[in-house]
Amino acid sequence: MISSSLRSTILRITTGAALLVALAGCAGAGGNARVESAEASGDGTLRIGLIQDSTGEQAFLNDSQLAAAQLAIKEINAAGGHKGRPVDLVVGAGDGTDAQARNLASAKVDAVIGPTDSSHAAAAIDVLSAARVPLVSPANSAAGLSRYKSGGYYFRTAAADVAQASVLVKLAKDGGAKSLAVVHQDSAYGKDVSAAVTGAAKNAGLETVSTTAFKPGDAGNAAAAAKAATPDAVVLIARDDAQGAIAELNNAGLSGKSIILSDGAFAQYGSGLGSKALEGARAVVPGLLPSADFQARLVSVNPALKDLSFAAETYDAVNLAVLAAAKADDDAGRSIAANLIAVSGGTAGGQPAAQASGPATKPCLSYTDCLAVLKTGAGINYDGESGPVAFDANGDITTANYMVFTYGADNRAVLSGREAAGRAAG
Repeated sequence: MISSSLRSTILRITTGAALLVALAGCAGAGGNARVESAEASGDGTLRIGLIQDSTGEQAFLNDSQLAAAQLAIKEINAAGGHKGRPVDLVVGAGDGTDAQARNLASAKVDAVIGPTDSSHAAAAIDVLSAARVPLVSPANSAAGLSRYKSGGYYFRTAAADVAQASVLVKLAKDGGAKSLAVVHQDSAYGKDVSAAVTGAAKNAGLETVSTTAFKPGDAGNAAAAAKAATPDAVVLIARDDAQGAIAELNNAGLSGKSIILSDGAFAQYGSGLGSKALEGARAVVPGLLPSADFQARLVSVNPALKDLSFAAETYDAVNLAVLAAAKADDDAGRSIAANLIAVSGGTAGGQPAAQASGPATKPCLSYTDCLAVLKTGAGINYDGESGPVAFDANGDITTANYMVFTYGADNRAVLSGREAAGRAAG
């Protein structure tokens, strides 16, 4: 079994999310490749590219994603590859996401997996959409990417940040709360998730009595405003200095089970906070714990692997791209983009995807099983190691899984449940 860092498992880098929205009209392709029919135009060899954009302290993320992509390609080729020929994995070369994207396009890849960082997505989308190459990110979560004009060439197997809103509200309601206060970091992440929580609370019949923002290191006023509103529960939405914000909530008299933490605020705080500061508090972490079998298969590819962040999402992204090519009977990027929604079991605009060949059977849980169903002429619904995917018209997954953690008196959290959000898109 691999010892995986839960803190890194929930990493969803969204720096630059506001810029993504501002640049939403700058992508390089028109139309909507997700729903348009495409004629076969491939060269007979299916090539999957991989962008690795993590550096510095986050460079370890490259290892888990590379191992997952290698594992998926290994298993796909063992099952016969694409149309009897091996599928190639091409790892991006170059300094920077845009350089890797350009080099992969020059290498005539047919689909690309990556990047990790949401703030790097725009550069990759613009290059690859112009080349009619679909991009499937296993880690991007910025809400603004749902609206980015990619020409239909952008997808992601990771949930958007705002998907957690309904789960955060459900935790409050399950705890008996009828009102809640929202304290959020003054950032794109904080604002997006805060707005989503307020909407989810209204839909669930809970009153949001206070919504206050704070800058990292200066959460005192926000905590005092939350206390003054006398809520039954407090939802803290933060990535930077969440510990400081929790301490300020404690100073204001808000502690323990009344606190619910967003994914960015989750950590094993321990002695970093006062005794029992978070006793009974709950937090959400996106995704599912990797199965022992999946871990063992990853280790067979890279025995030195120590972290599993985004491995399941990367593995599923590769399988979906190759299944889309199999469904199209063509390795061209445009054909893959046109079939990704269908093979994921998703819908476009509330209707079955344009490339669907028939009603989907029950979910198939591996590339081999899905390929067998596809050969019968039936529609397929791939549900992989990260859970159900089901892309929508924006290329977002429509079901997001979350682990729920509950803190003890030592301010350390243990897994206490699982929840699913029925809508992952922003």
